[in-house]
Amino acid sequence: MKIAVTSAGADLDSQVDPRFGRAANIIIVDSETFEFEVIGNNENINALKGAGIQAASTISQKGANVLLTGFCGPNAFKTLKAAKIGVANDASGSVKDAVKAYLDGKLPLADNPNTEGHW
Repeated sequence: MKIAVTSAGADLDSQVDPRFGRAANIIIVDSETFEFEVIGNNENINALKGAGIQAASTISQKGANVLLTGFCGPNAFKTLKAAKIGVANDASGSVKDAVKAYLDGKLPLADNPNTEGHW
């Protein structure tokens, strides 16, 4: 399974970035091997609008099955749901810790967005 995690840095020891669409990076982690790919998110950081939708499109194109992040707004959440990508909000700690928490069932998938919009 491919797990997308918003990240402040560029490796598995980096802290989870609480913002989805405006995260510094998104790391796609293979849940079996923990091999990963870093996707820079520079184009979305300062976007006036649509950052979450664009980031959702990017991780969908990379084949992600799940997104681990701190906060996901309603437009991004709807886009992710349409792409059949599960969302686990309230992720924290390192990217590696968040992936392990999800795999251990300690970070459940959300039924709804947990913020009103971009911030």
